[in-house]
Amino acid sequence: MDFSLTDDQRMMQESLSRTLAEAAPLERVRKFAGDPADRGADVWAALTDFGLPGIVIPEAYGGLNLTLLDAALMAEALGRAVTPVSFLGAVLAPLALRLAGSVEQQDRWLPRLASGEVTAAIAISEAVAGARDGAGVTAAGGKLTGKALFVPDGLAADLLIIADTGGGLHLVEGGAAGLAREIMTGIDQTRRMAELTFDQVAAEPLASGQGALARLRDAGWILLAADTLGGCDVMIEKAVAYAKERRQFGRVIGSFQAVKHLCAEMAAELEPCRALVWYAAYAFDAAPQESSLVAAHAKAHLSEVSRFIARTSTEVHGGMGITDLLGLHFWFKRVGLNRQLLGGPERVRALAAQMQGLTA
Repeated sequence: MDFSLTDDQRMMQESLSRTLAEAAPLERVRKFAGDPADRGADVWAALTDFGLPGIVIPEAYGGLNLTLLDAALMAEALGRAVTPVSFLGAVLAPLALRLAGSVEQQDRWLPRLASGEVTAAIAISEAVAGARDGAGVTAAGGKLTGKALFVPDGLAADLLIIADTGGGLHLVEGGAAGLAREIMTGIDQTRRMAELTFDQVAAEPLASGQGALARLRDAGWILLAADTLGGCDVMIEKAVAYAKERRQFGRVIGSFQAVKHLCAEMAAELEPCRALVWYAAYAFDAAPQESSLVAAHAKAHLSEVSRFIARTSTEVHGGMGITDLLGLHFWFKRVGLNRQLLGGPERVRALAAQMQGLTA
């Protein structure tokens, strides 16, 4: 099945990159990283003006009614800029409502999500990637009990979509009684992760939650892979630019064969990933029968390639690679978190093997 990006898609991605250059330059990212109370409201406002919250929401609800490929291209641009907000909730929450919500739930929430009036976060990690000790959410009698970990932008979201241990999906309003939120400290300083604790929290089930969970997982894998793709692009560009400027033994280091090989190996590893990620995003809407397997391959493979590129680009920079002035560590740590969100590569490959009937 052949596909290629349209001119409109390329223009939209370039337009978002220009918006991010103004709204979230590296100085803004550094400020966000240094202030745990900063929620990036100004950056999110700029993205709202761009129309990003409504990217997969139907036009009838005020959205753009675009595809997951379009959303993945936006995620790629966000990863390039190490944008200090999470994009997962803005895509997965509307998808959850479209896939599993009632007409009343869609009418109530989708227009507000599209306009940016309401922000959303989604907590499905325990249900799709396995729960740590003490984590996991159970549902009984319209109430949720338990704990969800590493929820992107869960600290301030107005709407939460939670997966229980049985695979059902539930809506929880941000101000619900019994809901506690706490920041989780991790390696990535460009996105806020939350620990959500539920103590008999009133929740509204999505009617077809169990059937929708796998689709949300696939979309999440693709968006994380796209974010990683964008981050890896920048790390290679920075390594090449530095190799052209840094002088050693009277020559720029880029003239040394060993450094050339490092840069060439990074480019050779990453370039095939672009087609893999784009096709996985395209298949989500156009070839759903193969979407899960391709999404798994994209997530697992980008996780491994990104680790190589993060390490190698840092090596090209030498001692400069670990300085805050350069900022390379923001991309290094961001792709590191992407590797683990919704399952590390080992877990994702195991699920892919199950999909193919290779393991029980």
